[in-house]
Amino acid sequence: MSALQQLSTMTTIVADTGDLAAIARLKPIDATTNPSLITKALMNSDNQALLLETMSQHQGNVDAVIDALTIQIGCDILELIEGRVSTEVDARLSYDTQATIDKALEFMDAYQKAGVDSERILIKMAATWQGIEAARYLETQGIHCNLTLLFGQHQAVACADAGVTLISPFVGRILDWQKRQQNRQNVPVSDDMGVQSVKLIYQYYKQHGYDTQVMGASFRSVEQILALAGCDLLTIAPNLIDELAAMDTSVTPQLSSAMATDADAMKKVSLTHEAFIHEYQQDKITQDLLPKGIDGFIGARDELAQTLAALR
Repeated sequence: MSALQQLSTMTTIVADTGDLAAIARLKPIDATTNPSLITKALMNSDNQALLLETMSQHQGNVDAVIDALTIQIGCDILELIEGRVSTEVDARLSYDTQATIDKALEFMDAYQKAGVDSERILIKMAATWQGIEAARYLETQGIHCNLTLLFGQHQAVACADAGVTLISPFVGRILDWQKRQQNRQNVPVSDDMGVQSVKLIYQYYKQHGYDTQVMGASFRSVEQILALAGCDLLTIAPNLIDELAAMDTSVTPQLSSAMATDADAMKKVSLTHEAFIHEYQQDKITQDLLPKGIDGFIGARDELAQTLAALR
C-alpha cells in the first residue's frame, strides 16, 4: 500500500482545499475551507458567471454575496464527499462572541434551506476566548464546531472544556515561527515544535477522556504528516496528498489512545477567562500567530470583496 493508503487506516484524511476538481479527484472523507481557500477557488475564471449571478441576487451587497458563495461552495463540496465540510465564520468577528453565534446560525439556516443535514457541517472559527465561548453555546444547540488558528495548549484546554467537536492545531505555521526565531532553515521532525504541540494536545485529550477530536492542519511536508500518523484527523493540501500517494514508505502509528494513556500523566486544568488571558500572555507563539492568522483571513476576504466590487 502507498503511504497514503496506510495512513488512511489509522487517521481520517481531510482535504484542505476549496478546489472542487481536486476534491472530486482525491475523494476525501471530509473537507476544510478557510477564507484564503474560498477566495482562491472563487477567483478562478471558471467561476465568473457564478460571481455575477450571486452579485445580482444580492443587489451587490458584498458581504451577503461572500456569505452566499461560501455556502454554495460548501454545498458543492458536500456533493463530492461522504463526510463533513468546515465553513468558516467571517474572521472580522473573531473577538465578538454574539456576532459569531449569529453568523453561525445564519450559515446553518442557509445550509438547512439547501437541504443539507446539520451533522455534515462544522462551523469554523478562530480559537480566541470569544470564539471558544461562541462554540460552547453552539455545541449546546447541536451545532458542531471546528476551532482553528490554534497554536497553544491553553487554547486546546479551553476548547475541550467548551465541548467543541474538533480543533485544528496549525503545525506548519508553528514550524515557520520556530525557524524564524531560531534562525534555522531546516528543523528535523523530531525537533519540530508544531508536531510536538499536536502530540501534547492529543495526549492531554486522550488521558482525560475528552470527546473533542484533534485535526492536525497547515502542513509543510509529508514528514510532518507521517510524524502524526494516528491523530484523529489530518487536513492535508492536495499536493501533499498526492506526494503521500506516490510514496511506498512503511507508515507506523505515532499517536494512539493507548500510547497517550501510557505516557507521563498530564494534570487536568480548567481555565477561567482571566487564566486564559494569562496563559496567552505567556505564549509568544500564539501572541504572534493568532492575530496574524486572523488578519490574513480578513485580508483574503477583502481581496474577494474587491474583486466582487469590480464586477458591479
